[in-house]
Amino acid sequence: MVILGRCLPSPLNVWFYQMEGKGRRRNEIKSVLSNLMMARNLLKNSCGEEMLEFWELTENGGSEWKVEPVPGDCGHAFCNEAVSTCFATSFELCLKRQVVNLVEEGFSTHDLDSQPAVTVEDWYSSRTDCGCVYQLSVSLLDENHEVLQEFNPEEVTLDPGCSWKQVSHSFTDYGPGLRFISFEHGGQDTRFWDGWFGVRVTGSVIRVEI
Repeated sequence: MVILGRCLPSPLNVWFYQMEGKGRRRNEIKSVLSNLMMARNLLKNSCGEEMLEFWELTENGGSEWKVEPVPGDCGHAFCNEAVSTCFATSFELCLKRQVVNLVEEGFSTHDLDSQPAVTVEDWYSSRTDCGCVYQLSVSLLDENHEVLQEFNPEEVTLDPGCSWKQVSHSFTDYGPGLRFISFEHGGQDTRFWDGWFGVRVTGSVIRVEI
């Protein structure tokens, strides 16, 4: 049996032993930790507040990826005032990816093999002066990075002036063995203008519902 706390990230590990030392019941602590992990966004730097940190730039065409303020030039206000930055693409394809190691994030193999629901979300928009295209690809992977299930919606073309739109998807019934999640998104503009007139993305989310 896996001892609760030993598979957790370091800050939660410390908290666990502190609470146990104060006489908190193990089941009570486990309930609190499960709620925290369920609510946690597993993607790092999802809005660009740390520039391009934690993202692998799988395609970096045109004038390359850039972080811009929200709403920015010819942009749209976001529905959450806490989001102040976004990622902007250029006149050639720009894609970026994160691969989340779920065991390193504190999930036990037992919990992952129970096939918990995995929810992904993303937000995208065009500028008011230029159209763009947006694409997203999310894959659930086993320990060998073989695909268990994937979400590859059709590429979306946005007219100029299209405000923020959300895409979301929940994975279920994908079988045991989940260990990694690959999240890749991006796009480009439709007029091939020098600069950053392509799709803007922000607020990306991965949650595992233990």
